[in-house]
Amino acid sequence: MSINLDSDYTMTVNGRAETSPQTFDVLNPATEERIAAVPDASLDQLNAAIAAARAAFGPWRDRPIGERQAALRKMADELEQHADGFMRLLTREQGKPHADARAEVGRCVAWLRAFAARDLPVEHHDSGAGHRFETRRVPIGVVAAIAPWNFPMTLAIWKIAPALLAGNTVVLKPSPYTPLTSLKMGELFRGLLPPGVLNVVSGGDRLGPWLTEHPGIDKIAFTGSTVTGRRVMQSASSRLKRVTLELGGNDAAIVLPDVDVKETAAKLFWGAFRNSSQYCLATKRLYVHESIYDAFADALAGEAANVIVGDGSQPGTGLGPIQNRAQFERVKDLIADAHRTGVRFLTGGEVPEGKGYFVPVTILDNPPDDARSVVEEAFGPVLPLLKYRDIDEVIRRANDTDYGLGGSVWSKDVALAQSIARRLETGTVWINHIHVMSPDVPFGGHKQSGVGVENALDGLLEYTNTQTVSVLV
Repeated sequence: MSINLDSDYTMTVNGRAETSPQTFDVLNPATEERIAAVPDASLDQLNAAIAAARAAFGPWRDRPIGERQAALRKMADELEQHADGFMRLLTREQGKPHADARAEVGRCVAWLRAFAARDLPVEHHDSGAGHRFETRRVPIGVVAAIAPWNFPMTLAIWKIAPALLAGNTVVLKPSPYTPLTSLKMGELFRGLLPPGVLNVVSGGDRLGPWLTEHPGIDKIAFTGSTVTGRRVMQSASSRLKRVTLELGGNDAAIVLPDVDVKETAAKLFWGAFRNSSQYCLATKRLYVHESIYDAFADALAGEAANVIVGDGSQPGTGLGPIQNRAQFERVKDLIADAHRTGVRFLTGGEVPEGKGYFVPVTILDNPPDDARSVVEEAFGPVLPLLKYRDIDEVIRRANDTDYGLGGSVWSKDVALAQSIARRLETGTVWINHIHVMSPDVPFGGHKQSGVGVENALDGLLEYTNTQTVSVLV
């Protein structure tokens, strides 16, 4: 099908376009210009979306899984055909460079196809005394999928694909900062799914609590900050709704003294700053052995000097703006705090005046462990470079956080790096590379970085309940 990706942004409720008398503006973070006005859903409209999902659940659940797999493949094909348009739209609303936006659309296509190739396991057990047990996975019901603004398409599809494959129906709420690509995905998929199977509703701050507290929701899949995740979990507790929460991180990278300094610095530069560090898995604390610290700092600063920070739609841009003013102000305050406390800047530190939420690559020289830049998740291009002396010390410091999402270890001695990785209290550890992810590999956080798992069979099973049927023969 053909859709206009540049205008006419409507919600999808029960398979139909839905507008609203109330709207809110969406801004381009590179220019601060208004690019669209989108529907601000009322409570009645949310009720209608959830009712449609509830009515569609039984028939969708009862369809053979092969039909649900086929639907995901068709969704992937349609999205792939519109990849260029979604790339441009994603850059306009989120700010990331075109190359990164294209990669995000490609991931969505790949994830849909990967889940379309999956099946739900069925286990059999014979007691030997005439009892036969069959354990299968059954869908939960209506899923509230809440996606953030940093990877709005990827993190919507991470929820939609397994939820639909498992037989659930979905109400998707995108971030009010980046609703355009989600609304257009809803429009694109209308003709591929039965009415009510996938609903997309947009709205401001009131919509999230309405959705998570709604008695018609059976499961909440949320990606966002740990602070908001706690509130989501609290609202889910009143009815024991199932939850998957992918929350914040303060990921540490540990660089051992035997590395190739220039090569490792180049890889970790992008591990820290891609998407302007608006990435839960971004390296946010970079520990470098004291014997190579100065050389590594110079190499990292050299990488920063060669990267253009600017409008993601312009050729040559390596890093785009911070996505929204609220986050822009938080990052500026973090930089101001480093100035106030006397931290030395290796690069950056001065935020330019003018239109657009642009923050230069800012690298801090060995701030104390209790500095805000070390303790807090910046979610912007501010990176503390930290010096360490021995392995036990750096592991202790890396683990000294409430977060436990990801981390990385860099060394020519792979066995040593693996032994360090096993001592890190995180869900994922990369060795000598970073941010390689797959729809076939589980992803989840420890501690306050989340509850549950996304991707792979483990992530699919998050959208199911276990049912065992016991037969006496």
